[in-house]
Amino acid sequence: MATSKQRAAGRKNIKKAATAAKRKRTLTKLPKSTRTALARQANKVKRSKAKAR
Repeated sequence: MATSKQRAAGRKNIKKAATAAKRKRTLTKLPKSTRTALARQANKVKRSKAKAR
């Protein structure tokens, strides 16, 4: 069983990890046109991979 200190530290670590993950979301910071272009390209690759199977 974890101590109360360990539980508090765990909660703090989870919060820190969540904020770091939010900060690293590059796609949301890009302009909409770039995002749609990337999505189109990703779909193209996805389709070609599906055909190869």
